Amino acid sequence: MQELTHSDSIFINFRDHVFSDSGGHGYRWIDIKRFRLPADAPSDLDLIVALIVNVQFRDDYAGGGVDPAGTRHGPYWTQNVTSDAYRAITRDDAARALQSWAGQHGPLPSSLEEALAREVHPALRAATSCYELSNLGPEAFHDWGGVHIDFHEFVVIDRQESSLTLLVAADD
Repeated sequence: MQELTHSDSIFINFRDHVFSDSGGHGYRWIDIKRFRLPADAPSDLDLIVALIVNVQFRDDYAGGGVDPAGTRHGPYWTQNVTSDAYRAITRDDAARALQSWAGQHGPLPSSLEEALAREVHPALRAATSCYELSNLGPEAFHDWGGVHIDFHEFVVIDRQESSLTLLVAADD
């Protein structure tokens, strides 16, 4: 199996931005992990499999960070996250879903809109394909998997730039 090479990660913490009200923004964030595709990039399905086995995928997204020996991915046991759990989605639908999630408690401050415009939207606009992790349900949760209120995950593939971006947006 060909491997993905992790290039960088970006964390957008909503707490770093001043909201006009105090409603529900404190524990929301978007985690972005970017990877380089192998020279002879395989199918999208094979890229998703390569992502799932990558050490960067072993992140509980609850403050623990990447754990090379980890068995959690977001709210799920890693064994429950398979390539079959991802469904193709248009880049426009992915952008709308993220925007709806981000703005569900009211208008975003301009500094946060700028961060999203700089770090999230370009990846979605350039996507040659995009996939969304389906809600696997509580039966796939790990021992404390219900900690995330909302958990949204998108795999964004850009074959023009030979990149794969993992976008995770959540509240906890």
